[in-house]
Amino acid sequence: MNQTFPFSAMVGQEKMKLALILAVINPALGGVLIRGEKGTAKSTAVRALAALLPEQKIVGECQFGCDPEKRDLWCDSCKARSDFSVKLRKRPLVELPIGATEDRLLGSINLEEAIIKGESKFEPGLLAEANRGLLYVDEINLLAAHLVDSLLDAAAMGRNIVEREGVSVSHPARFTLIGTMNPEEGELRPQLLDRFGLCVEVKGLEDPRQRQDVVRRRLEFEKNPEKFEADFKSDEDALGLSIEKAAARLNQVTLSDDALNCAVKICLSLGVDGHRGDLTVIKTALTMAALKEKNQPEQEEVIEAAELALPHRMRRKPFQEVDFDVRGRLNPDCLDIV
Repeated sequence: MNQTFPFSAMVGQEKMKLALILAVINPALGGVLIRGEKGTAKSTAVRALAALLPEQKIVGECQFGCDPEKRDLWCDSCKARSDFSVKLRKRPLVELPIGATEDRLLGSINLEEAIIKGESKFEPGLLAEANRGLLYVDEINLLAAHLVDSLLDAAAMGRNIVEREGVSVSHPARFTLIGTMNPEEGELRPQLLDRFGLCVEVKGLEDPRQRQDVVRRRLEFEKNPEKFEADFKSDEDALGLSIEKAAARLNQVTLSDDALNCAVKICLSLGVDGHRGDLTVIKTALTMAALKEKNQPEQEEVIEAAELALPHRMRRKPFQEVDFDVRGRLNPDCLDIV
């Protein structure tokens, strides 16, 4: 059995951990892109997050894991059922290999069925496996452009549509997209970069004590993973429960005019193109308020949200003053948001 390093045991990288938590609370944010050098726990954080998430209910006979409580999002097979059973499963974490084919991602025709029985039967792909879960792409900047396009289109629509060889299939594909990359190995195209809701930069910890803690905890985990996981079980359970409660509370959080005005002014001050940035800042602030058990986001949540939603959307000009410091913190004094 493979052991997973606990999410709550990770040292530092608070902005990355927060972005991941917000993205699973609210998949509508558009996922997370994590940029950083090798060895900064990007992959560890993604796998650890999936391990602590609570189980979810699914229609027992459904290959797409449809939610029994949301009939409007069911696949065609579930809509045709007269009755069904309900099962529990861990939220899936599906990893997309860099060398994956389009058929493996989107789904394809089952050749065995076609040859033996003469029937065109759809074979679900990774998007089907990832429905209502996490889809993780390591080194997403090295993924073929047409696969990135298909991936982001499905993430935006929440459905995967496949039409080929006489088969037309549409199934739910609502997942949290998480991409990691090392900028030294190449960048994402700007139009694709903008499709990620949140973006964080990570680098090696500079505090000597934190670096020592990283080494100590990793050695402890490798020496006795069962004991290490048990030591952090209460923290993991508490974090998992807070994520579950925040997701349930999200629809009850309301938006004030002050918070909206603050978000718009930040986006204008930073020269953000289009309106996707404004919308993502607001969605993120609402999600953050739900996590903090607030009824409305305030300026504090809006600024925190901007730090996650805007760094990859800012227009860069020569000699332009940068409003984010080296830690990714936004300086409100340089913005007219009062």
